[in-house]
Amino acid sequence: MKELITANPLFGVSITIISYALGLFANKKTGKAIFNPLLIAEVLIVAVLLIFDIPFSSYNKGGAVINMFLGPITALLAYSIYRERELVKSHLLSILAGTIAGSIASIISIIFLSKLFGINEPLISSLLPKSVTTPIAIAISESLGGIRSLTVTSLLLTGVAGNILAPFMIKLFRVRNRVAEGVAIGTASHVVGTSKALEMGEDIGAISSIALSFSGIITAVIAMIAF
Repeated sequence: MKELITANPLFGVSITIISYALGLFANKKTGKAIFNPLLIAEVLIVAVLLIFDIPFSSYNKGGAVINMFLGPITALLAYSIYRERELVKSHLLSILAGTIAGSIASIISIIFLSKLFGINEPLISSLLPKSVTTPIAIAISESLGGIRSLTVTSLLLTGVAGNILAPFMIKLFRVRNRVAEGVAIGTASHVVGTSKALEMGEDIGAISSIALSFSGIITAVIAMIAF
């Protein structure tokens, strides 16, 4: 019976939707940033797979269906950019400069910490694009000989961390400029972080959206030149 259920793609789709819905409920009920819906969904899905000894390949038959929507959803961020196009135009150079600085800082930090802890080249290649959007990150990782699954894991952790910590870090460092807030979130934590930026304000979300796009391009160019 278990094999019959898990062989159906609807199993992966259903468990993903239910887990995320529970995450949303917990987040709204507690109002705490740590109860991030995506983080809760990940934990619940992993727990179900482990408890019932379900192979990831069985779950991913449905998970892959949901993954197809990643590209279109990312493209929808262009709508917020369009609505705030005058703001984006007036701060385009600042956004570009901030994104370049953030992308370089991300790459340097990965290389430095990897060398410090003796991490080998394939792992470095897998972690290098952790702050850019998933399709670009996977392409960069694979072109450098990285491990796809590790890249996806690092993307999830980076995005969730940005989503949870962004408001706290902005307060901690007393960032008062909304353009700077958007650039920092989009450059550091891609689409997942940008979803939090949109909650903080449409202007911050628009800046974050264009920053994550620039970040992907810049990281890809640096990877091609330097590696």
